Formats: sequence, structure tokens, C-alpha cells
Amino acid sequence: MTDLVERLVPEELWVLFRRVVPPTVVIRPQGGGRRRAGDRETLAAIIFVATSGCTWRQVPPVFGPAWPTVYRRFAQWSRERVWARLYRVILDELGARGELDWSRCAIDSVSLRAAKGGL
Repeated sequence: MTDLVERLVPEELWVLFRRVVPPTVVIRPQGGGRRRAGDRETLAAIIFVATSGCTWRQVPPVFGPAWPTVYRRFAQWSRERVWARLYRVILDELGARGELDWSRCAIDSVSLRAAKGGL
């Protein structure tokens, strides 16, 4: 595993991610085929795209999986609500450690519907 993958997906995040990602079922009725790209390398590539602003097609080959694989896995995990579960697990973990500071919380009106009428 490359240093970049380990920096983008540290062991602590990887442990939390494995708790929320559904188990992989590889079905190849005829056998053969390529080995499935690793989830950790794919997660690192997804984090790279999200934080760098590059397109899926610009995913560097250093991660291992090709960009269509990275995008397909991102779409699959999105449909399976992995990101929402991961977000919740991370918040729970930080809350249990006492590392959340809710004094700087903001509510965006796009995510929370404003009530009609007065205050």
C-alpha cells in the first residue's frame, strides 16, 4: 500500500469504514477475471477526488484502481448510504471521546426547512 493511501485513509478511519461498508460479494459464474480492487485504495481515490477537485477521469494511477472502478464503487456506496452511516459513526466516535464542539454548529436552511410564520 502506498504512503498516499495510508495518509488519505489512516488506520483509524479504515477501522470505522469497515464497520459501515457492506460485505463484498463477487460473483463470477464462469470463473477467472481480474482481482477486485481493494476497498481501502478505492476509498483513498474517492477522498482524493473529493478533496482535490479533480474529475473522476483524473484519478492518478498510484491508487491502483482505474477511474471507472473508483466511480462505480462511489456510486454503489452512495446508493447503499455508506457515507451517511460513516458520518454518523465518526460523529459517535468523536462524541464518545468528548472531541465534538457543538458551540460552533450552523444550520443551513437548504438542509433544514424553515418554519412558516413568526419566530
